[in-house]
Amino acid sequence: MAKAATALIGTPHVPAEILEAAAALQDLACQFAPPEGPHGVVARIAELKEMQAGLGRAIKVVLNGPYLAINIDTLKTWLGELIATRPLLALCRCGGSASKPFCDGTHARIDFTGHKDPRRVADRRDTYVGTAVTIFDNRSICAHSGFCTDRLSSVFHVGQEPFVTANGARMDEIIRAVRACPSGALSYALGAVEARSQVDQERQPAIEVSKDGPYRVTGGIPLTDAHDNEVARTSGASREHYSLCRCGHSQNKPFCSGMHWYVDFHDPPLPPSNERTLFQWAGGFPALLRMTQLFYNKYVPQDPLLRPLFAQMAPDHPERVASWLSEVFGGPKFYGERYGGYPRMLSQHIGKGITEEHRSRWASLLTQAANEASLPNDPEFRSAFSSYIEWGSRLAVENSTPGARPPMHMPMPRWDWGTAGPPGLRVSALDPEPEQEEEVVLPAADEQPHYAQHIKPLFRPRDRESMKWAFDLWSYQDVVKQANGILQRLQQGSMPCDGAWSEEKVAVFQRWVESGMKE
Repeated sequence: MAKAATALIGTPHVPAEILEAAAALQDLACQFAPPEGPHGVVARIAELKEMQAGLGRAIKVVLNGPYLAINIDTLKTWLGELIATRPLLALCRCGGSASKPFCDGTHARIDFTGHKDPRRVADRRDTYVGTAVTIFDNRSICAHSGFCTDRLSSVFHVGQEPFVTANGARMDEIIRAVRACPSGALSYALGAVEARSQVDQERQPAIEVSKDGPYRVTGGIPLTDAHDNEVARTSGASREHYSLCRCGHSQNKPFCSGMHWYVDFHDPPLPPSNERTLFQWAGGFPALLRMTQLFYNKYVPQDPLLRPLFAQMAPDHPERVASWLSEVFGGPKFYGERYGGYPRMLSQHIGKGITEEHRSRWASLLTQAANEASLPNDPEFRSAFSSYIEWGSRLAVENSTPGARPPMHMPMPRWDWGTAGPPGLRVSALDPEPEQEEEVVLPAADEQPHYAQHIKPLFRPRDRESMKWAFDLWSYQDVVKQANGILQRLQQGSMPCDGAWSEEKVAVFQRWVESGMKE
């Protein structure tokens, strides 16, 4: 059935419903295929891809329906992790799918409409002339990702007019901010000539599913309606990169208008038990790449000590270092699979003669780049980040010393939160005053206390988080094992860390312990 539907999608005037059905059938055919063999998932994807090879690459916007991504090989999360694809994908744009980012047909049940809102921001391209660079901006296609205002607030101003101060920063900083705009609303000119070819970078066609926000499309993927007509763009809009609405409420469909902020659109949260890795907490590969690009493109060239050391580095060196850090910090095996793992990294240091002065400057400037790239600034993350930078850079000095014989086939290092633990284990001095806790119903004086009914509700989520490094307060088995120690701390008033329990609550816990700790 998948092959029969796929054979129809290239025929003239094919109904959009056939395209949606073909995407669903392709997914089912691959889901239930064996992992390997002539009828395995790899073979099936190859066969389906061959059937639609003549269609080219495109994103089709189905009227009142999903986005159909044709021959798009790279679909990734906001962290840079790859999502398994099919030759034809149906991506949710109504915001209601239970299998985001994929469509599950909810748009038909909720009567989703893909029409533009007449109250949307008008199509108008503003020009801001500076002494070194002229900035173009069209608010009508802005997705309000904040990449410009958050990272270069001296030029781009939230809620102020004029929105842009074209002389508010160095030219290279302005260009970097314009090129980072994911919606295509920004561009720039040097002199009288717009540098659109510089703003529109040469990138592999890809779709990023941003965190609680739009699809960010890069690589010049054509955007058409279901009948192959190009979707109309606003003045000056980029064809290379653009942001597509994913919450279903944009005023400028199919493009994002930032309404996901106002309708409180969210992807399903990770389970509370799923401890975030350093990679996830940092913001994934895009955040680490932003840091390494700043470091090697800005900080290294202006430093007389480090500049000669990196004078011959490859153009993709920032991507390589970001891939290394991603894997070290608990992310996917980006460096091992793309570049060769630990032996490859080691080969880049042998004989380099890196000195302690080099190392110290490298670590210091990388920390500055992390600050400028807006990596998390909480004590827990920076403790783990700094400890790896110190450890790794000192190893680089040792391994690069002339005559050194480092072991070549060590495994990739994996860094975790260390002694400080992940964020949430402590109560921050900057946390707002906690809201009034719900009153817990305590057992009567003659009632047998039970863990599930009477004890577990006494432990708040923040209490659980603060102790998870040792044991789980929401686990009956863990609390039974630690009961005497917990009781002692409760009686001393040292647990919870933000205020002692009342005498009544401590007495209930003590009764539970002394009466046999019933589940």
